[in-house]
Formats: sequence, C-alpha cells, structure tokens
Amino acid sequence: MQRPLNIADRLRTSAEIVPHQRAVVFPEGRDREQRVAYTQLTFAQLDHEADCIARGLISMGVQPRDRLAMFVPPSLESIALTFGVFRSGAVCTMIDPGMGRANVFRCLDQCDPSGFIAIPIVQFIRRLKFRRFGSARFNIVAGSKKRRFGCPSYSDLVRIGASVSNGLPQTSSTDQAAIIFTSGSTGPPKGVSYEHGMFDSQVDLIRERFSIQPGEVDLPGFPLFALFNIAMQVTTVIPDMDPTRPADVDPVKILEAINNNGVTQAFGSPALWNTVGRYCQEHGIRLPKLRRILSAGAPVPNHVLRRMTEALPDATDIFTPYGATECLPVAAIGGRQVLSDTAEQTANGAGTCVGTVFDQMHVRIVEVSFDPIENIADATECAPGRIGEIVVKGPVATREYFRRSEATALAKINDGDGFWHRMGDTGYLDDDNRLWFCGRKAHIVFTPDSTMFSVRCEAIFNQHHHVYRCALVGIGERGSQTPVIVAEPESGHFPASEAEAAQLRDELLALGAANVLTKSISQILFHRSLPVDTRHNVKINREALADWASHR
Repeated sequence: MQRPLNIADRLRTSAEIVPHQRAVVFPEGRDREQRVAYTQLTFAQLDHEADCIARGLISMGVQPRDRLAMFVPPSLESIALTFGVFRSGAVCTMIDPGMGRANVFRCLDQCDPSGFIAIPIVQFIRRLKFRRFGSARFNIVAGSKKRRFGCPSYSDLVRIGASVSNGLPQTSSTDQAAIIFTSGSTGPPKGVSYEHGMFDSQVDLIRERFSIQPGEVDLPGFPLFALFNIAMQVTTVIPDMDPTRPADVDPVKILEAINNNGVTQAFGSPALWNTVGRYCQEHGIRLPKLRRILSAGAPVPNHVLRRMTEALPDATDIFTPYGATECLPVAAIGGRQVLSDTAEQTANGAGTCVGTVFDQMHVRIVEVSFDPIENIADATECAPGRIGEIVVKGPVATREYFRRSEATALAKINDGDGFWHRMGDTGYLDDDNRLWFCGRKAHIVFTPDSTMFSVRCEAIFNQHHHVYRCALVGIGERGSQTPVIVAEPESGHFPASEAEAAQLRDELLALGAANVLTKSISQILFHRSLPVDTRHNVKINREALADWASHR
C-alpha cells in the first residue's frame, strides 16, 4: 500500500534521537606511530550534510526520478551522498566497479543516467565518452576539494545546498529509490529496482531478527549494509579494505578496527571471514566484544563457521542470512546450530541449511521450470522434503528489473494483487520448516540418468582434507551432460606431479563412489583458483568453469 515515505527519513529520526552519537567513522590514515587516525560524522552532522546535498542537487535542476550513477568508494562522503540523493527524490544508481569495465558500461547504457556522482577518474572517462553519456547533465566530482572536469565538487554541492531553502519533495513507499545491479555471477548484470518501502522493510526485518540495538557499532564489509546501520541508530566503522576484493582483506586491519572502535557487529562475505578466521585460529585470537557476525553472498563453509565461532564468546554467533539482490533477507540460521545440527547432513549431500524464514516473508518450493510462470496457480508445489525451485513473497521482494521486461517475466509470478519472486535457486523445506539450499537452478547438471544439484554433490568431495572447494559442472547439452568435478586444493597441496594428481583423483573418486548422489561421477579436474564473482569473491563462476573444463 502506498504511503508517504523516504528511506532518508530514518536518518532524520536517528539525528533527532541521538544527535551526538557517531554515525560514520572512517580510517583516514596513520600518524607517525602508525596509529590509525579516524575522521567521523555524528548523526546530526550526517543529517545536515545529506540535507545540504539534497537541496544542492535540486538547485542544480535534479528532479524526482532522475537517475544518478554513484561511483564513490566507501567514505564519509559516500554515505552522506547516498542519503542526500534519496532525500532529493532522485534514484541512486549503484554499479559495482569490480564487475569489469565491459559490464559497467553495459549497466550504464541500460540505465542511461541523468548524472554521475563519481571520483575524478570516472568523471574523466565520462567526459571522454560524452556522446555515450549525453543525458548526464548533473555531475558531481567526489574525492576532490576543487571543481574538476566542469563538475562542482562535493564541498561545492554542500555549500550550495546550505545557502538555499528550497523545499524537498515528498516521496512515497512505492517510489523508486535505487537501482542496484546484480553481480552477474550467473549471467549479465541486471538492474534491480528498489523502492523506499522495500529499504524500510529490510531495516525492520534485519533489526528484529538479530535483536540489533541502538548504540551498537558495526563494521560492514559490504558497503550497502552501512545504510541499514544509519537507519537503526548504529555506528558504522568503515573498514580499511577494498570492498571489491574481500578475499584479499588484511585480517590485521579488520581486527584493529574491531578493537579500536568497540565493534559489536560485523558483516562480510564468507571469503572475508575465511581469511579472518584462519588468522584468528593461527594466532589464538578471540573477539570478546562482538555480539554477532553476519555473513552472506553464498553458503558459508563449515570450516569458516568453525573457526569464527571458536574466536567468539559462547553467547555470540555467526549468522548466515539467505537472500539475493532481488530479495533480501529471506531466511537465516546461526553457525552454532549449523555445526551441531546440520553440518553432518550437509557433508553427506543434504544441501546447505539456511534456516527459518523471516517474519512477513513466505517461501514455497515449486517444480523447477526454465520458462516464465504467469500465475502462481500454474506452478506445481513440491511436497516437504522434495527439491524444487525456491519462490519468495514478502515486503522486501523487488517488483522488477529496470528496463528488462523479459528478465522480469522470467523472475516474477503473479498472485492476485501481489507476486512471487523466483530466487533462481533450488532447495526444499524440511519437517521443521527450515529451508535448505541445493544450488543455483542454472547449475543443475542433467545427465541421461539423473538430475544433479551442485551444492549437494560438491559437499561430498569437499570432505577431503586437501580440498579447499570444488565445483560440479556439466559438459554437453542439457539432458545428456557429463558431470565433472573441478577441485581447488588447499594452499600447498596442488598436485606437483602426475603421480600425485592420480592419487588425489583416486581418493576423490572413492569419496564420490561411496555416495549415491555422486557415484556416477568419473571425471575429476584440478584448478589452482576457481573463478569467483567480483562482489563477494565466493560464488563460483561455474559457467566459465564449464567452458574451461570442456577444453580439458
């Protein structure tokens, strides 16, 4: 139901309740003793800057629904700019630069931005490509104190906004707030259209499920989570890391930020916690101040859960929310429950338990289809325990892909006045109504004799102590594919000779032969580093891997 709402109203509320609490903390550099020097904005200061930005944009001529492409690394500026764009009524367009130059340009062509809020190098490229981006009239250069490339700076924008008193538009809950592009891990990146009401619901669902309290301090390894913090009166400590390369994070800097700022919550991809967890285990480090860790982007391996829970107090857990850019959150489970209740089943091929469904969210399992489903009555629901396609309904499910009507038709199912979102994943509900994830629908391997689900099969081979991770790929046409396991050995255990390769291959084949799910697999290949997505550095690019394997 439509109602007056702007997600930036949450910042206004936070500024009224806790004006002097730190809202954002940024590691600006180090002093002569190599101590970290931090800059910060209180909630009152952040609200003031966001207000000035919104008024400055409107003074430039920005109208509601104008699309502004954001290319600003995590910083005090980036958060103020994001809320300022929301408050102006414009649409904040977020494209992950880590997805590669070609994909970035495809995304920009698709959304045709009205302007760029970007660092100098991006503005320089925009000027070079002026014919391509002729609609981009409203441009701000971030990360510079001076006007450059004909663009006012961040400081200019704030100063302009502070000098005017123009009114701010009233947006509604169903108005578009942002376009956030998918990572492109299973196809070309698609722009997901977010409404103000969807962001608002995300904040409430996450806060209530994990009992997040005002005044907490969060370290978000994924920039978008900082927006939720501001809305929950939680201080954001921006980590000293490249957000596009979480697997390469320096664990010393992460732990330093946690200890320096009394961090109570931290969010990051499984790749980040794999690195941090290994470091904590090797050095006997514990994290007594943390109340919770959140990890999302892909299933979190049990060895990551084990290392991180060992570093946490007994009352603290690492939670693994399940969802997607198009619909987040859907379900969640704690790492301690996984290790005690479901890890053994996962290792034997049951899939990954992603927990119970969030309040207000609804999940169904329907027969797998690769065609559009017009109405939910046309979908066949699976019995409990039977694997099918996961479809989700609720207030955080996005309605459409921006200017991608065919993709929208494939992903949405009508249900009266509402709709269901097809997650693109396979799974099932168990007798306790917990959701289990069995792999992406696009990664099912259809052999002449069986249907093989990636996550279930890979878990069998991941039990080998010299295997870091592996991927199931299918070679050939659907229905007559040959299943192949591509294994990435642990560091220092890649076969150095044909004899070592043959021994490891035989050991893996023996593991596979002992399980009914994988006994038909007879092809094992070794890869030094499996290709992964650019956003979380953990989703295996099985499409690229299948092409690689087919040439082996």
